[in-house]
Amino acid sequence: MPRAAKTTPRRSVCPVASTLDLVGDRWTLVVLRDLFLGKHYFDELLASDEAIATNILSARLKHLQALQMVSVSVDRDNRRRKRYALTERGKSFAPVLIALARWGLANIKGTKPNPTVKDVLIPRASR
Repeated sequence: MPRAAKTTPRRSVCPVASTLDLVGDRWTLVVLRDLFLGKHYFDELLASDEAIATNILSARLKHLQALQMVSVSVDRDNRRRKRYALTERGKSFAPVLIALARWGLANIKGTKPNPTVKDVLIPRASR
């Protein structure tokens, strides 16, 4: 798999620090989560409970495109609308999001899994 263009200077060769340099800001993981949940359009991503600002969402989508984690195409039904999708590189991030969600469920009181991914996050024996 080709590496993404270097868009952020790395602090070190540590893989955790290097990954955080790419996706560790406040919003990027939320955008990735929503793309994994099947959202494909700007207005769908904007409608998330976290209330991301339009300029921040635009910047994060461009950043994820630069990292080759998200692709953008013209919607076939409405040529003025852009459709965002995870690339193979973006899809490979799924285990990280699942691990974060599981940790949050186990350690942050009051968190709940999205119903569409509940089966992935909570083993049947734990329900």
